[in-house]
Amino acid sequence: MKRRACILIFIIAVIIISTSAAYGETFEIPIPKIGIDVGEAETPEDYVNGIKILVLLTVLTLVPSILMLMTSFTRIVIVLSFMRNALNTQQAPPNQVLLGLAIFLTIFIMRPVYTDVMVNAINPYLAGEITQEEAIDTGSVPIKTFMLSQTREKDLALFYDLSEEQPPTERMDTPFTVLIPAFVISELKTAFQMGFMIFMPFIIIDLVVASILMAMGMFMLPPVMISLPFKLLLFVMVDGWYLLVKSLVESFVR
Repeated sequence: MKRRACILIFIIAVIIISTSAAYGETFEIPIPKIGIDVGEAETPEDYVNGIKILVLLTVLTLVPSILMLMTSFTRIVIVLSFMRNALNTQQAPPNQVLLGLAIFLTIFIMRPVYTDVMVNAINPYLAGEITQEEAIDTGSVPIKTFMLSQTREKDLALFYDLSEEQPPTERMDTPFTVLIPAFVISELKTAFQMGFMIFMPFIIIDLVVASILMAMGMFMLPPVMISLPFKLLLFVMVDGWYLLVKSLVESFVR
């Protein structure tokens, strides 16, 4: 969890810096002075503030997972995992490479959304032009727009039925408590559909190689060992990584 938090902080910093540079602005991040001490509460307000800090720190441990489930990261990392399993290359590419590629593809895909949030919500709030509530409402619009564009109506209806809530008249009024789980299961379905399409050509290679080996009477020779070079050859000849990344990025453009 600590490593995920560090990765998330790095992503946010990269997004903020790149967005500010794109608009020709210098973005200075103030360095906070943080101190934690334990002592007796002199007033009830001190006790309440201590409880608030404890609750905040507890919630922050869930923030990386929540943010990853609200972006394109889920679909990308699952499809990349399917790709490796279809090739049957064990740990090549390693998990670190797949996660790094998934993170930076997520930054690339989500950059227009984060740029919209920065320009219309965070920067005006830091400049004192809008209140915190207005910043939250404005900043949630591009995020909801992205998530709703990738979420099936059937999945939204499922969680509205489970929560026994009436769907709002406007889609943008969908609460995150309903939108996030609906978005996640929609992403899982899309990722598994793409994984199925990835597996098909490699399964055909396995079947052909297994049939040839059986016809030759080589029952003790593992077909996977023979089919692996042919899979790699096919993947390289069709420029597999180019097609895979292109399909992933274009799957979010609707």
